[in-house]
Amino acid sequence: MEAQAQGLLETEPLQGRDEDAVASADFSTMLSEEEKEELKAELVQLEDEITTLRQVLSAKERHLVEIKQKLGMNLMNELKQNFSKSWHDMQTTPAYKKTHETLSHAGQKATAAFSNVGTAISKKFGDMRRR
Repeated sequence: MEAQAQGLLETEPLQGRDEDAVASADFSTMLSEEEKEELKAELVQLEDEITTLRQVLSAKERHLVEIKQKLGMNLMNELKQNFSKSWHDMQTTPAYKKTHETLSHAGQKATAAFSNVGTAISKKFGDMRRR
């Protein structure tokens, strides 16, 4: 008998269609008047608690802003600090270091190549003037 009862219990979470069916079901006919009153009282209590929590959160956020203002912290300073920290963190990664090294080396080679081209062009112009 226990094996049959376990087979009736689903172990999988509700799927979208299951949630829709539960949401559209009318459970109010299955509840006694006493249960309905208890649930209504619980609902009112939860709504009151949520309102209180929102008020407390709002007060704490205002207090946070006041403290930051007293410390001279503002959004722009925080953004600058976050950006600086992120930039520093990125520069210390092995990938950045390797890329920086590679690009620096490529830049040196490009500079040398441009210098050689410039020298060759100058030499050509010098040869052309002499003729």
